[in-house]
Amino acid sequence: MVSRDWMEKDFYKVLGITKDAPEADIKKAYRKLARDLHPDHNPNNPESEERFKEASEAYSVLSDPKQRKEYDEMRSLLGAGAFRRGARMGGQSPFDFDDLMRQARTGGGGFSAGQAGNGGGLGDLFGSFFGGSKQRGPSKGRDVETSVTLDFTDSVFGVTLPLKLRSPGACDVCGGSGAKAGTSPKTCPACHGAGIRSVDQGAFSFSEPCRECNGVGTIVTDPCAECHGTGGVTKTRVLTVRIPSGVRDGQRIRLAGRGEVGERGGAPGDLYVLVHVRPHELFTRDDDNLLLTLPVSFTEAALGADIRVPTLNGPVTVRVPAGTPSGRMLRVRGRGVPYRSAIGEGSGDLLVTITISVPTSLSDDAEQALRDYAKVEPAPPRDRIDEAIGPIADQG
Repeated sequence: MVSRDWMEKDFYKVLGITKDAPEADIKKAYRKLARDLHPDHNPNNPESEERFKEASEAYSVLSDPKQRKEYDEMRSLLGAGAFRRGARMGGQSPFDFDDLMRQARTGGGGFSAGQAGNGGGLGDLFGSFFGGSKQRGPSKGRDVETSVTLDFTDSVFGVTLPLKLRSPGACDVCGGSGAKAGTSPKTCPACHGAGIRSVDQGAFSFSEPCRECNGVGTIVTDPCAECHGTGGVTKTRVLTVRIPSGVRDGQRIRLAGRGEVGERGGAPGDLYVLVHVRPHELFTRDDDNLLLTLPVSFTEAALGADIRVPTLNGPVTVRVPAGTPSGRMLRVRGRGVPYRSAIGEGSGDLLVTITISVPTSLSDDAEQALRDYAKVEPAPPRDRIDEAIGPIADQG
């Protein structure tokens, strides 16, 4: 639920109830709408599906006493019009409504008029929104996302690699200030560097971005010819990035401060790297363990054998005990995926699953040897199966 939606949506109207409706009526109205509008009852009906989502959203707010109180008081005290005005300004409002809501909740829980000026709740909210003098300053750069595809081994042990990005970066000519070399931005005379101005509107004084400097607080009178006063240009950057060991397919890695540069010297955004891992021809992964399937012959499984198997950091010898059945798992400790945790570092294990390989063709000597063995081999344990065959045969 996005807080700014509270100012634009009438959840009582969505559910068809009055503003003083008790909790039981809210639940009853929602259940009726959910039953009538559910997508299972209205297949291929986008309108019903959208109304179903709206009803669910309204119920999630109004069924929670705390959220309902916030919703009622915010719409009553502030009204939707003030926030729509920011939308008409092209989305340039210096305030993030979600941040203001979080500040108010952190300062004092629910909203009430009694909290104004007490260091929390509406006191902080009104101080930030109505007639506030908080300076906006240069804006932070946007976050950037890219992706890399790693070999399986590199994902296990980590790798350092170059990433080529084409995105806005700081202008090399002006150093990101936006001003021509030898000059610097001037403090905005209209807002005196605050980036916002107060506008009287009825009983309230609203803060809005300064129209002279677009909320930055400074004005570039002699812009840089390279970036035209923005402080940034689109450029190709090559970053050397360390991918940590044990990274998983689909994992998203955050590199703080490696995204787009901020406007006119603002803080840079973050870089997010989405990791894809190529499958290995032998190994698969289960958490911090590596999995390997090892085919063995019947004689190796029956008599036992020492077999060399590969790992990602060198071969090891695995002892297959005599009488090993197909499907048994053998563990080689410490030959899995490295990990780091709060209690220390280590590695997972290599889990080797035994499968008995049955030849599809035999030489004459091998076939004769098996026939001789069949005469003396012990009978397989099929007692329960044989017992089940008897009654079935009798019925036939």
